[in-house]
Amino acid sequence: MRKAYENVNDRQAKEDMSIASLFSGLALANSGLGAVHGLAGPIGGMFHAPHGVICARLLPFVLEANIRTLQSQHPESPVLIRYQEIAKIVTGNYSAQVDDGLEWIQRLCRTLIVPGLSNFGLTPHDFSAVVKKSQQASSMKGNPVRLSNEALTEILKASL
Repeated sequence: MRKAYENVNDRQAKEDMSIASLFSGLALANSGLGAVHGLAGPIGGMFHAPHGVICARLLPFVLEANIRTLQSQHPESPVLIRYQEIAKIVTGNYSAQVDDGLEWIQRLCRTLIVPGLSNFGLTPHDFSAVVKKSQQASSMKGNPVRLSNEALTEILKASL
């Protein structure tokens, strides 16, 4: 992704991104969605914002909320092991921990200059409506842990 972003004329990077997009779509279709899409649906319906940008902006904050909730409420969850495996893959470091993967995602979003959702009109005034709609979204059923209304509100605040 970084190569395609930094050099828009790199055909191989664009091809790699196309394949990655296909594989991610297949993975999502077979594994279920989660809080990123649970929030992105209502936001996209309420504001004129690209779905991919909404998801990219929410991803690091949802990951952090999921990780912190799992660590505090379900420390033995196999999902934390999966997050650690993801950290090893994205960082290329076999000894990477969960927080290393989260930091990598956060850094990538900063590098790609993913805009805050306030650029599309989202304000704190909208948070309660977005949270209410998201909690009713079927995508939330795929999240590895139930996030409270307060946690979802904090995610929205961070995404501005």
